Amino acid sequence: MGLLTIGAFAKASRLSPKALRLYDELGLLPPARVDPVSGYRFYAPEQLEQARLVAWLRRLGMPLARIRVVCGLEPDDAAREVQAFWSRVEADTAARRELATFLVDHLSWKDPLMSSTTKPLEIRYAALSDTGLVRESNQDTAYAGSRLLAVADGFGPSGAPASAAAVEVFKRLESDGFPAGDLLNVLGDAVEQARQAVRGVAAADAAPQKVGTTLTAILWTGSQLALVHIGDTRAYLLRDGELFLITHDHTLVQSMVDEGRLSADEAASHPQRELLMRALHGVSDAAADIRLHDARPGDRYLLCSDGLSSVVPAAEMHRVVSGVAGPDQAVRELVALANRSGGPDNVSCVVADVLEPAE
Repeated sequence: MGLLTIGAFAKASRLSPKALRLYDELGLLPPARVDPVSGYRFYAPEQLEQARLVAWLRRLGMPLARIRVVCGLEPDDAAREVQAFWSRVEADTAARRELATFLVDHLSWKDPLMSSTTKPLEIRYAALSDTGLVRESNQDTAYAGSRLLAVADGFGPSGAPASAAAVEVFKRLESDGFPAGDLLNVLGDAVEQARQAVRGVAAADAAPQKVGTTLTAILWTGSQLALVHIGDTRAYLLRDGELFLITHDHTLVQSMVDEGRLSADEAASHPQRELLMRALHGVSDAAADIRLHDARPGDRYLLCSDGLSSVVPAAEMHRVVSGVAGPDQAVRELVALANRSGGPDNVSCVVADVLEPAE
């Protein structure tokens, strides 16, 4: 078969003549021959495979500069580059989905605190952090106050100051007043300030790329709560006798479960179950999840590090959270459960009860 005109090549490759001219100008898909008089482009049949690859990559939304890189690689390396690109797209999509969910909630939120007839609810809370039975030091930070509940699990050589720095940023929100309409900006700013605080800790460490922290925090408004989450620390809600996990672990194993590559039972014993995909990190800009939740009298919230959730069966956690009367006693019993299960990691818990306002 001889050379194809640009029209015939466009039809065979499913690329428009306009796109082919652009890819020629960019050096991405130059024609086999250009008529010196008319300037008309001709393409060789063997160029169809690369043209179709370009078309497929464009349908994925890959930028032209990155397509040029992929087209210059051997097949195995090109496959890895496409996989890396798509993993980034999925992560960005998940982050945008979380933001869209938050915005829907945020924009439709009628804050009861703005009403003269609605009294804000109250919370009763307790926090406890323990080194466990194996680790030499405690890199967790747990905090409970009148407007903020938080658990952070630091990692790396400077994990303890990293987790403390992240929580310290959010503690400022307890004293800083802000209108309900500014909640999105306040939370976004707090996440970024926490990230910068962790980077400051990491920069002083000999191995900054290994330093970071997870963070799960609840900002209490009096009738609703804003949940900020990144990593594998967790938040649970006990409502009407049932215990619900209201965060999603940002781990490699959880992503494999989400994709159907692992069952929940297989994930529980997977050797890489602690490998994080997102955290506040010395070298990462991973996004945090942000959500709004309605609170009801009688709700109980549990925040915990994986030192509890990874070693204590869900049924045992449910038994304590639903059966122990006060937050102080509940956090002590939960930490004791983790230690009775071997205490292989630091363990931190925050328990908060939602109450009707006192008369």
